[in-house]
Amino acid sequence: MITEKTLFAQHVEKGLSAPSKFLSSMYFYDKKGEALFRKIMNLEEYYLTNSEMEILMFQGHEIAQLLKDEEVEIIELGAGDGIKTKELLRHFDKKNTVYRPIDISEQAIIDISKKMSEWIPNLQVKGVCGDYFKMLDQLKSDAKKVILFLGSNLGNMSDDQAKGFIHQLNNVMQKGDQLMLGLDLIKSKDIVLPAYSDNKGITAEFNLNLLDRINRELGGNFDRSQFEHVATYSEHEGIAKSYIKSKVDQTVTIEENETSYHFKKDELIHTEISRKYDLDIIRNIIEGTSLHLDYQFTDNKQYFTDLVLTKK
Repeated sequence: MITEKTLFAQHVEKGLSAPSKFLSSMYFYDKKGEALFRKIMNLEEYYLTNSEMEILMFQGHEIAQLLKDEEVEIIELGAGDGIKTKELLRHFDKKNTVYRPIDISEQAIIDISKKMSEWIPNLQVKGVCGDYFKMLDQLKSDAKKVILFLGSNLGNMSDDQAKGFIHQLNNVMQKGDQLMLGLDLIKSKDIVLPAYSDNKGITAEFNLNLLDRINRELGGNFDRSQFEHVATYSEHEGIAKSYIKSKVDQTVTIEENETSYHFKKDELIHTEISRKYDLDIIRNIIEGTSLHLDYQFTDNKQYFTDLVLTKK
């Protein structure tokens, strides 16, 4: 059996051997990384969480009216801590609603299931551990399905990846099923860039913690003081990117891979993409599916949007 650690080592080998070095943001979330991301979500500069929370708190009832049915299964992909989702779920009829968070992490499912049952007593919570698409394909029933993909998680993919992801979702949805997408909207650099490079340095610590994880789990010898966090944002493209930059010419060895990697001064390791959207970009991504964009909800500042799409 291939362990998670071995997969991590394989990814690091591939990423640091590439002509343009990269590491996936999926490996940010070890125990320390998760704690740091919770701090990021509470930063004044990180507007995304509060913007979507505002939508769900103040427009949740209206959204729920659009999604309700005699029986409905609400399936959330990557539910996180569930704090925002509960603001939507509390508007549904508990007797006729089943909430199914899906996550690859069994502990995440245990935690969100427990919390949601405490927040909304009598809500039917049936967490599912596994791959999104395999689980969705198995969850066949006569009930209408509403799939939630909130928090601008789609924005962590390139447009081609996002298009493939949405097409896969379309393939496992039935006619009348709905998809609710939470997306960050394109806006000025002055608003976006601080969200990925805050004054307290928590975002930098979150990014550089990836090097600590490699050192700890794979026997790396990264010297954190010789690397720094860099964030960029192109208003024209609507894409924010995060990097780890080498401050000097240096060589790093990773025991697990029995390999050394050379870094030139100012060389970048790409770690994260955060796509910002407008409706034209979304229409391009859903083109070729049976999904129809029916409703759009935004926060008061129009920083963030939750879209409701229906399979026709």
